[in-house]
Amino acid sequence: MATRKNNNKKESKKSQIVLIFWLIFIIVIISIFLINAETIQRNFGVFCVRITSPSGNEEVLLLADDIPLIDERTLDDQTPAVRVEIVEQPVVTPQTEPAQPSAELPVEQPAATPQAEPAQQPATTQQTPPQQPIQPVTPPAQTRDRTIYFAQVSGDGQILHTRVTRRLPVSQTPMQDVLNALLAGPSAEELSRGILNLIPQNTRMLSAIVRGDTAYINFSEDFLFTTFGVEGYVAQLRQIVWTVTEFQNIRDVQFLIEGRRMDYLGEGIWIGSPISRLSF
Repeated sequence: MATRKNNNKKESKKSQIVLIFWLIFIIVIISIFLINAETIQRNFGVFCVRITSPSGNEEVLLLADDIPLIDERTLDDQTPAVRVEIVEQPVVTPQTEPAQPSAELPVEQPAATPQAEPAQQPATTQQTPPQQPIQPVTPPAQTRDRTIYFAQVSGDGQILHTRVTRRLPVSQTPMQDVLNALLAGPSAEELSRGILNLIPQNTRMLSAIVRGDTAYINFSEDFLFTTFGVEGYVAQLRQIVWTVTEFQNIRDVQFLIEGRRMDYLGEGIWIGSPISRLSF
């Protein structure tokens, strides 16, 4: 009888342990799902798009004419231009006083032999020196600090993104200016500190526009080829996404190659939909 009670107690403890284990397991699963809800939703959306999309790994990006394009000049506050007014000073010409008539009375002179009158000298007039034209004052070019991102290899071999500041002129196309500075690569001093540009050489930016909060950036075909493998592809995408999303009204980037939207970059790197900082 005592043995049976002991067995019942052991079975009851085992049941409690199993129940506690499953409760902890369910709580952990729910916590992981809540933390990664956005990633799971995005991956599920990508999965649905791939199932419903036609065969082929690329499609032509058709821009509807009735969708308004946001001018890139709205990305940043523009500094008002300095208006320079040129005021021409009137030219003052010196005036000569009119000759006063002589007040002397005529005096009779004795008759004399007529002589030839000397030739009269032409009257000389004083010429006004030409006025020098007023040169307009050109205001100095205004500049502003911009942030771009390069890559750097850590001591354990990981590729990290590195923030660099560039002083660029203020213009109506700030996003294109920042991307051109990024494609130009790091300076000699930055190279000496181990800062690298993992975007493939000879890559050209063909166009860059903003629609809503998404930047559509069109690169040349050189963007597809890298010598750094999968990590190199991820690093070059991260450089561009982090640089462009420094503008407050841009949330993500849609990559285009020669005007076409492709599904994958290299070995399974998805670029078929806009990519944000949360994608890395």
